[in-house]
Amino acid sequence: MSGEASAGEASCCVGVVALAPGERVSLGLRLGAAMASVCLLLLAVALELIAPAQAAVVALLEGLAALLVAVPVLVQAGRAFGGVELTRLTDVLVSVALLAAWVVGDLRTAALVPLAMVLAHVLEDRSVMGAREALDGLGRLARVPARVLDETGVERALPATAVAAGDRVAVRAGDRLPVDGQVVSGHASCDTSAITGESLPREVGPGDVVQAGWLDLDGALVLTATGVGADTAIGRVADLLRSAGESKPPVTRVLDRHAGRYLPLVLVLALLVLFTTGSVSAMMALLVVSCPCALAIAAPASAVATIAAASRRGVLVKGTAFLERLAEADTLILDKTGTLTTGALSLCAVCPAVGVEHDELLATAAALAAGSRHPISRAVAAAWDGPLPEIAELHELRGRGLSASCAGAPAVLGNVALLRESGVAVDEQAEHDGPAVACARGGRFLGWLCFRDPPRPEAAAVLSALRAAGLARQVMVTGDRQAVADRIAAEVGLAQVQAEALPEDKLRLVEAELAAGRVPVVVGDGINDALALRQGAVGVAFGPDCADIAHHSADIVVLASDLGRLVSLLRLARAARRTIGINVLIALGWTLVMVALAATGTVGPLSAALLHNGGAVLVLLNAGRLLHLDP
Repeated sequence: MSGEASAGEASCCVGVVALAPGERVSLGLRLGAAMASVCLLLLAVALELIAPAQAAVVALLEGLAALLVAVPVLVQAGRAFGGVELTRLTDVLVSVALLAAWVVGDLRTAALVPLAMVLAHVLEDRSVMGAREALDGLGRLARVPARVLDETGVERALPATAVAAGDRVAVRAGDRLPVDGQVVSGHASCDTSAITGESLPREVGPGDVVQAGWLDLDGALVLTATGVGADTAIGRVADLLRSAGESKPPVTRVLDRHAGRYLPLVLVLALLVLFTTGSVSAMMALLVVSCPCALAIAAPASAVATIAAASRRGVLVKGTAFLERLAEADTLILDKTGTLTTGALSLCAVCPAVGVEHDELLATAAALAAGSRHPISRAVAAAWDGPLPEIAELHELRGRGLSASCAGAPAVLGNVALLRESGVAVDEQAEHDGPAVACARGGRFLGWLCFRDPPRPEAAAVLSALRAAGLARQVMVTGDRQAVADRIAAEVGLAQVQAEALPEDKLRLVEAELAAGRVPVVVGDGINDALALRQGAVGVAFGPDCADIAHHSADIVVLASDLGRLVSLLRLARAARRTIGINVLIALGWTLVMVALAATGTVGPLSAALLHNGGAVLVLLNAGRLLHLDP
C-alpha cells in the first residue's frame, strides 16, 4: 500500500507488539504518576543538599515517589499470576526488586528502578496508541462525507455510515469514494493505491465495481452503494491488519509456554547472588536485567514488520503463523482463470465470411456490443474505435446473444443457435479453442469473432522467479478444457497441468501434495478455489476482484492484480524467518551478558534498568530493516 494507508499500517505493525488491550493502567495516569515521581525525587535531592538535617522529610518524599511508580507495576505483577507470559514477567521481576529495595530501606532505588521501567512502558504504549490512531485513520478513508441522491436527483450530505445499500451516491473529482458500489453513470480515473498499492490509476465507467477509499481524480460518477462502513473493502483491510498484528508468531507461543519455568529460575539465581555476595543491590540488578523484554518482542517485532511491508505491496497477511509456513513452502498450485490469466476476454481473431470485409464484420458486431456489459460484448466494443452503424431496438437474450436493428436491417451477434433461429445459415466455426460468437446482418452471415483470456504479461517471469526461489514443483489446475489449459501452460512455462477439474478435484490435489510431505501454496481467486485455498499449507486469494468466499478462505490476500507480489511476499517471509532467528539470539545474548554483569556487581539496579532495554532496541532496529526490504 501507499499514501495514507501504508503509513497507518506501518505504524500499526511496529507498535502492536506486546500490548494487551484492557490489561494496563491508563497511559495518561501512568505518565502522570511517573512525572509526579520525578518531581518528588528532584525535590528530595534538592532538600538533601539544602537541608541535610531533614533526612526524615527526604525519606518521606522518596517513599511517596517510590509508591507512585510502584502501584502500576504491582498491579500488573498481580495480573501476571493469572497466566504467566514473557510480556508480563517484567512487571513480576521488577516488583520483586522494588520490594527488596523497600525492605532494606533503599527508597531512592525503590523509586528509580520502577520509574525507569514505567517510562519504558509508557513509550511502548504510546507507540501502540499511535499505531491504533493510524489504523483508525485507515478506516477513516471510508468514513468521508457522502453525497446521497434522492429520487429527484437532489444531493444530501450524509456520513458514509448513514448510507444504505442501494442508495445512489454522487462523487466528484477530488472526492474519496465513501462506499463500495457499482458505477451507474459517468467516467473517471481512480487512484486505488490506498487499497491495492498500485500506482497506476484505474479507469472506471458504467457497470464497473468501485471501492471505498479510492480517490476520484478527474471525473463525476454516480454509484449504487453495495457496501458501507465495516462491510467495505477498506473496512475489511483494517480488520485484517488489526487481527494480524494481535496474533502471536509460533516462536512467541513456544517461549510463552516456558515462561512459567523462567520465573522460578531467575528467582533462584537472584537468591544465590544474594547469598554468595551479600549484596541486595546485585540481587536487584540481576532481577531487573533478567526481564525478558527483548526476547518477548524478538519474534513479534519481525513478524509485524513483515506484515507492514507486505501491506505496502497490496498484500494482507491474516496471521503471523502463515508467514512461517510460506517461508517453508516448496510447491505452488495455481488456478488458471483470473490468476495466471487476466480474467478478461480479449478479441484475438476476426474471421469474416467469404465476400465480407473485416471492418464490416467488426463494426457491425461493435455496434451491437456497445449496448451490453457482457464480457464478450465489452471485448468487441474495445476492439473497434471507428464509426458505428446506427442501432435501434437492442435486445439482450440471456445465454444466447444480442439482436437489434442495425442501420435499418435486423442484426444478431451470438451463438449458432441464435443465428439459426434468425434464419441465418452459419458457416463452420473457425478452428479455435476458446469462446467464439457469430454475427449476421440482414439475414447474411458476416463471420466469426474469436476470443481468449490471455496470460498475465508477468506470469512466465514470476513463475520462473518462484522456481528459482525453491518452489520447483508448480501445478496449474483449472476447470477449463484440456486444450485451453495446455496452451496457457505452454505460454507461461508450466509442465504440470490438471484440466477440467471440479472444486473437489482441486481439494484432492492439495490433499495429495500434503500427504506426500510437501508444503503447497495454493493461489486462486474464484468460488471453485475456496476448498483448496482453505486446505493448502498457505492459501493465497489473488486479485482485487476475487470472490468473497475465496477472500475468507485464504490465509493471505493479494489485493493488486500483479503476480509479482507473490515473489515479494515469499522473499519477505523468508527474510522474516531469518530475522526472527537473529533477534532471538540477540535477545538471549544481551540478557546473558547483562545477567553476568549484574551478578558480579558491575552494574547496579539503576544502570540495569536502563541497560536492559538495549537488547530491545537492537531487536527493534533489526526488525525494522524488514520495512525497507526491496520489493
